[in-house]
Order: sequence, then structure tokens, then C-alpha cells
Amino acid sequence: MPRRTATMLASTLMLIALLCAGVFIPVPYSEMSPGPTVNTLGNHDGEPVLQVSGRRTYATSGNLNMTTVRVTSADYRMNLVEAVYGWLAHDNKVVPHDTLYPDGKTEEQSTQENAEEFSQSQESAKVAALKQLGIPVTSWVIVSTVVKDSPAEGRLHAGDVIKAVDDTAVKEPADVAKLVTKHKPGQNVVFTIVPAKEQAAAEKAHKTPTKTEKITITTATSDDSGAKRAIVGISAGTDHTFPFTIDIKLADVGGPSAGLMFALGIYDKLTPGSLTGGNFVAGTGTIDDAGKVGPIGGIEMKTVGARDKGARYFLTPAENCSAAAKDTPGGLRLVKVHTIKDALSALKDIRNGDTADLPKCTTKG
Repeated sequence: MPRRTATMLASTLMLIALLCAGVFIPVPYSEMSPGPTVNTLGNHDGEPVLQVSGRRTYATSGNLNMTTVRVTSADYRMNLVEAVYGWLAHDNKVVPHDTLYPDGKTEEQSTQENAEEFSQSQESAKVAALKQLGIPVTSWVIVSTVVKDSPAEGRLHAGDVIKAVDDTAVKEPADVAKLVTKHKPGQNVVFTIVPAKEQAAAEKAHKTPTKTEKITITTATSDDSGAKRAIVGISAGTDHTFPFTIDIKLADVGGPSAGLMFALGIYDKLTPGSLTGGNFVAGTGTIDDAGKVGPIGGIEMKTVGARDKGARYFLTPAENCSAAAKDTPGGLRLVKVHTIKDALSALKDIRNGDTADLPKCTTKG
């Protein structure tokens, strides 16, 4: 065999061997890509995304699309060839596996966490929208979760309303930890609660619960990396009673990043006229009860997904602006927002055609 032919054959075989190795060699990476976008003013799977009963609603037009990111599953093992392809693909992003699934988090754990965050984002979206409209919302502090094998297990339960700790009234979730950590580990702390069942029954009857219980719990020592402190093994959260029913019908979506767009959709349905003026607006961002918009992950994927769907404007959390502005999809205009009030102001300018002075995202923020 001529030397040149032999060299070419050896090179070809080496290339084939490398490609085969690339297919079978797993690498510790995951991939993010643009996910579906859903118009919060429209229908999904045959029913309205936002459903309001017990309150007058108004016709809407245009789009207020929430955006998503599609990610590979926790147990998916990417190979070297897929990683290289993902790095080269403009609309995809390859990231370390631990970025999406830290501390060995399983697919089931991630799904559960995302579902809880999604549920909380819906509640905060309702509160933020109604507060912006001046509609009263009743709120109270609850037991959000109870840690397994902690002192609180079996004594307190998710949904219990925390009225006081050591007879000091509780007004915010943060008050609970402050009052518990005043103790030394091993000391008793007394919770005044309305049991979750009592609260649920009172809500169903449109009454204020009157029955409370005092629960004494012996504190334990924290076992995290921070300073040692007294704990009981719960996390506190907030629950609300709304003056009418707002249902958000959107399955197979997780995480907190749709909060802003849900709040705007609710606001639009409860007010005359159209927030968008018929324009196609998309966006993202967490939202808290006070209407503050927070940052999210995967902003580059969400702007691509919005542009591909037809959006012209993208409401962007201020803290995500610099990342989004580095590679803005053609035809999409990024609009910086800090709060729901900022978003409403921007939408007013968009529907009126006064877009010259819209808050801009730049690579500096």
C-alpha cells in the first residue's frame, strides 16, 4: 500500500475513533435552549390561562407572553460531541451540570422545587396586581415547610397560621426566625397558631378563625455552615385571602420567573382597555408581594424564544439587562423594569406609540 494512502487511511481511522469516543465519553454539562412562550391573556390547551370569577373583567388584546427555558434532565448524560455542538449553536447554551442541579439534586427534587416556586409566584403575582389596583388583600404568616426529623415535625404542619412566637405577634415571615433565634439551643419556644384545618374551614365559610393553640417546642442546634443558633426546623411563608377568585391554568411549567407577566395579565383583565394596545409584548421576571421585579436564569434563551414567537418588546428585569443586551435578538427591543409600576408605565408608552424614551438595557445594566 502506498505511503500516502496508508497515511490517509490511518488519519481517517483516527478521526472515526475520536468521533466514536466523543459519542461515548460523558461530560459534566447540561444544555439550555429556548422553551415555549405562552400569552397570559390567551388560551393554553383549550382554556384561558387566567380565569377570574366574582369580579368584572374586561376584554384584552395583543400579547403579554411569559417565556420559558428548556433544559436537559438531571439524569441526562451529555457526550462530548453534543457539548461541542451546543457550544457552537447560537441559540443554545451549554452550562456545567451542577449549575442546573446543584448538590446532586435529582430530577424529582428539581421538579418539586420548581412546582413550589411556580405556585408561590402565582400567589405573589395576584397580590402585586391587586395592590397596584388598590384592592385589599388579607395576608398572614404560615408554616411553609417542616424539616424531616426536626423538633417541629409532628408538632407544626404546613399551612398552620403563626399568630405569635412567645406571645410576640408575628407580622412577617422573617419575624419567626428572629424570635426563635433569641433562644439558646435546648430552650423552649412557644408558638401560637391557628391549625391549618381550622384556617381552611374558616376561609371556606368566609369567616375569621377564632380558635388558636399554643405549641411548645424545644429548640435544636443548627447544623449548617453558619453560626450555631437555635432552630425548630420550619420555614415560614405568607398566605393570602383574595376578595374574588383568580385561577392560573398553566401546567408543565415551573419556577418563579413568570410572576411579572402573570401580574400584568391579571391587571389587564381587571381594567378597561388594553395594556398592550394590541402589541406583542413578552417578558420575564420574578415578582414579590410589593411588586418588585427580580432576576431570573436563562435570559438569553428567553429573549430568543420571544423573538421567534413574534414579540417586538421584551420586559427585562433590571438585574438581567447587561446579560440580555450582550446578544439581543434582531427585531426585539429590551425594556428595563424594576417594578410592576415600571412595567405598566412602559406598556402605556408602547400602546401610545411613545417608545423613544423607553428604559433601555445596555451591556452595563
